[in-house]
Amino acid sequence: MKILAIVSGEYGDRHVANIRAHGPADWALATWAPPKILPMVIDEPEEFLPSSLPESDLVLAFQEDARAAQLIADIAKLCRAKAVIAPVDREEWMPRGLVQQLAKWLSQAGVAAAFPKPLCSLTESAAAPRDGARQPSAEIAEFARVFGRPSFEISCDPQTRKIASVRVVRDAVCGCARHVAEKLVGAPADDAEQAAGLAHHHYPCMASMGIDPDFNDTLMHVSGNILKQEIGRALGPWKRVAYVEPDGKVGVGT
Repeated sequence: MKILAIVSGEYGDRHVANIRAHGPADWALATWAPPKILPMVIDEPEEFLPSSLPESDLVLAFQEDARAAQLIADIAKLCRAKAVIAPVDREEWMPRGLVQQLAKWLSQAGVAAAFPKPLCSLTESAAAPRDGARQPSAEIAEFARVFGRPSFEISCDPQTRKIASVRVVRDAVCGCARHVAEKLVGAPADDAEQAAGLAHHHYPCMASMGIDPDFNDTLMHVSGNILKQEIGRALGPWKRVAYVEPDGKVGVGT
């Protein structure tokens, strides 16, 4: 798969570095940096785009500016992309009104699009089919099989109930899941979710710390909760839940 990433700073740089380090060998990843100075409203996109861009199957929109985000549909057209992933990790970079406009423009152009909020919520079924298609985007699904909502396989020592190994089935695009997995080996199974949350916080997550109206929470906390949920899911039978009985006794169940 041929991928073009729009990158304008540390946020995109981290994603690109992780994709290049851990993505499939047959992926070809190119990058393009938008101009640093852009008008608030872009009426003539061609004034700010190169004459050509590498032909690509998928565009990853990692720009850190809502003005640059206005160019996404034209970039997809210029590189003949079949699909776009434009994450909403900060609304100031990807305002909801612009998301609606981009979804409409891309759909009309026959380009599938996904706008995961946050990026680590991305799954293989995230994108609606492009106009006229019956199946979700194969390009987005292929990317999301490798990077998106974290997924793990965890084994524990049956004697000590400590984590013996953690395999990352699907990493977050930023690499956080792989970072957390390395920190969990040796941790007690009962403490793994809390330990994962701390490791996520110290990575650190680059999603917004402002309160998001869709979640009534910060996107950084939403991202951390997604990761902890997936660690809990992977623990399976090793996960114990404390409960309080009516007479005040505290018990532990699986």
